[in-house]
Amino acid sequence: MRAASIVIAASVAALTVSVWAYFNQPDHEAPWPERIQGFSFSPFHAGEDAIAHRFPTDDEINSDLKLLSGKTDSVRTYTMEGTIADVPKLAAPYGMKVMLGAWVDSDKQKSEAQVDKLIEVARSNPDVEQVLVGNETVLTGILPTEDLIGYLDKVRGSVRQPVGTAETWSTWMLHPELVDHVDFLGVHMLPYWEGVDVDQAVGYIDDRMSDLEKRYPDKPIIIDEVGWPSYGRTRHAAVASPANEAMFLRRFIDLARRREWTYRLMEAFDQPWKEQTEGAVGAYWGVWDVSRQPKFAMRSPIVRIPEWPMLAGLSVLLAATLLTLILGRSHTLRHRGRGFIAVVVYTATTTLVWVFYDYTQQYLTVTNVAVGLLLFIGMVGVVLVLLTESHEWAEAHWVTMRRRVFEPRRAADDDLPMVSVQVPAYDEPPEMLKETLDALSRLDYPRFEVLVIDNNTRDEAKWRPVEEHCRRLGARFRFFHVAPLAGFKAGALNFALAHTAPEASIVAVIDSDYVVDPRWLRDMAPLFANPRMGVVQAPQDYRDADENAFKAMCYAEYRGFFYIGMITRNERNAIIQHGTMTMIRRSLLQQVGAWSEWCITEDAELGLKVFEAGFEAAYIPKSYGQGLMPDTLLDYKKQRFRWAYGAVQILKHHARRLFSPGPLTLGQRYHFLAGWLPWLSDGFNLVFNVSAMFWSVGMALFPHSVDPPLMIFSALPLALFAFKILKLLHLYSTRVGASTRQTLAAALAGLALSHTIGLAVMQGLFTRDQPFFRTPKRAENHALLQALYDSREEGLMMLGLWLAALAVHLDVSDDMRDVSVWIAVLLIQSVPYLATLLMSLISAYPRLPARLIGRADEMDALAHVVLDEKAAG
Repeated sequence: MRAASIVIAASVAALTVSVWAYFNQPDHEAPWPERIQGFSFSPFHAGEDAIAHRFPTDDEINSDLKLLSGKTDSVRTYTMEGTIADVPKLAAPYGMKVMLGAWVDSDKQKSEAQVDKLIEVARSNPDVEQVLVGNETVLTGILPTEDLIGYLDKVRGSVRQPVGTAETWSTWMLHPELVDHVDFLGVHMLPYWEGVDVDQAVGYIDDRMSDLEKRYPDKPIIIDEVGWPSYGRTRHAAVASPANEAMFLRRFIDLARRREWTYRLMEAFDQPWKEQTEGAVGAYWGVWDVSRQPKFAMRSPIVRIPEWPMLAGLSVLLAATLLTLILGRSHTLRHRGRGFIAVVVYTATTTLVWVFYDYTQQYLTVTNVAVGLLLFIGMVGVVLVLLTESHEWAEAHWVTMRRRVFEPRRAADDDLPMVSVQVPAYDEPPEMLKETLDALSRLDYPRFEVLVIDNNTRDEAKWRPVEEHCRRLGARFRFFHVAPLAGFKAGALNFALAHTAPEASIVAVIDSDYVVDPRWLRDMAPLFANPRMGVVQAPQDYRDADENAFKAMCYAEYRGFFYIGMITRNERNAIIQHGTMTMIRRSLLQQVGAWSEWCITEDAELGLKVFEAGFEAAYIPKSYGQGLMPDTLLDYKKQRFRWAYGAVQILKHHARRLFSPGPLTLGQRYHFLAGWLPWLSDGFNLVFNVSAMFWSVGMALFPHSVDPPLMIFSALPLALFAFKILKLLHLYSTRVGASTRQTLAAALAGLALSHTIGLAVMQGLFTRDQPFFRTPKRAENHALLQALYDSREEGLMMLGLWLAALAVHLDVSDDMRDVSVWIAVLLIQSVPYLATLLMSLISAYPRLPARLIGRADEMDALAHVVLDEKAAG
């Protein structure tokens, strides 16, 4: 197996490196010429900002012109504010021509000052070869067309240079009225903004130029902006990257030479301050970055990620480390399972490495470092959940054998230990509890006692009949009514422990609604012949699954844990003890401090203490008793809230022993942490959903300054959602024995609990204790309005996410893939809340037949066949 693991890991590693190499093949393009015709020139350095009027100094402008000297014939400016008006006189010593620009908008006083300054500088500088009045003024609608024409006519009558205005090619096609007022057409050719694939972009410009030349054959056309960003959002087919920028510009320059176009590249230097008005992509159109370093190769072949060998190596190193940890103790995994995990691990680490690298290519501010860090932590969390889910999938399906298979043992009566069966009860229906006690009276076991501890039930009519029933059943049945009694269920069990018969060496616990099989104790008690055996556990099971559709759905959801999760956990002696159908060695129970009354899931906490004490636990996936499920969605949610809140209590209380060296094995640590990781992720998912709604509002209100999260950050939760659904569909059919309807029902029931679990986790992280929620039995089903009221929080969250998606769709340009993916994320995130509402409706109609979901006995039969196959290896 070790050799096979190495071969599998090496094969997937080679495949990973091959993928990196394939996507980074050198692209041979025409080399960058020694000189080009011109650049858009905004000489702002780091920390400078045109909007905030923090302009570069003349020395900084001069250094930039010196850098461009010999590389270009001319530069184009956009404003006459501040030191930018000095560009013509500073460019003259370098022999550079200037296309001088003035910014005009609805601020009449400012615009007139710009125009007057433009006329003054153009007259006094012979190296100004063209003049531009306005930049995309008509496109953006910041100034009425007639006002722009007025400024154009004024400037044309005042300077000797040709005068034009700068607009996109499509604006010129739509507004021929402008043409009579300019000497040339200043055209912006920016196919990225139109979502054109980089491979078609230069041909697209060629076609648009042909359209303009045919439309206006008598007017000179100057492409005064043409470029491609190196970083930013994906718009339809247009992907921003340094390689695509290099490829586009080198192709364009070559075509422009052959077509004899006049052009100026957009732009010489990156401008981080433009993120305020153009989003993140606005900062990244420069050939040089803001530090004046070239961003791509100008003559050598273009490689999309020049650092790819280092990144591929890092991906392989991370994946190999994770695989060593994951597969090191998975000796029974088949090759297919190992290969499956290897593919998932290498894909995950490659994604993490690539995303980290890609994010660091932008200009990092305090804000986006903080946001990026949070997003990356969330991404790591998603990957961890993905890895644990894939590991459980593999170990549930691709194993050669089960190493810790416990079968019922036979033992002579004289060899069987005395068992104290303890039944805690609070405010339970007396007839139900009598049924439980009658089943216990039929146990095929020589020596046992039954202790019924009724704690704090106020209504005598509920506990007196049970007391009398215990008398009728005989001396081995003892009844205690204790009030007041602190500690909830744990307090009742500790009371029972103090009153346990001295000769009883085993304590068994069942809930007050369980009807046990007569062979329960006889089959399981012999396992305690092993002196290191501390706990013997049978699964929770239910007898009312065929009562209605709601309970059939709950039944299907419960079974995934007991016939998938608990079986894989048992392989590493790491089961979760649950406080019914459990048996524990009495001396060990006393040794570890009995049941913890501070924890509302005292059963799971006790199981962890047993492992910390160095003892074993056995799980027999065979039903020896059936109880009753919650009757309403509210009770179903309360039960899961208690389990999730208790899990966080345990994690906090046992953190040191879980994370530091000690008696727990690596497998036990893994299963306790990985097993609760999906619940923890539900908690952080709740925070994500609230944040996503606020983020979406920001996108809708400020579309030019608040971008959607990078697509990969959005796509990963979608991928995890799809992965978990595929896993559930596969394992429920192959390991739980569920039909397609039962599998979908289980998925719906599980999703309906996501918000409840998320709330429990977040409260558990920030509070110490919550009241114990008892799960009522034989409760009355709620009316429709009450059921909907019980799911009001989920309904509001669902509406919030839907409205956020609608706001983004209506108010944010949908020509970015990131936006479409973000909308999909918002809608997918609403699915668990919709599931809760659907479960509310189903629970409100208890007469909906269970046959709509499927019969429970059919699932039981197939599950036992699967278990028999697994035991046989």
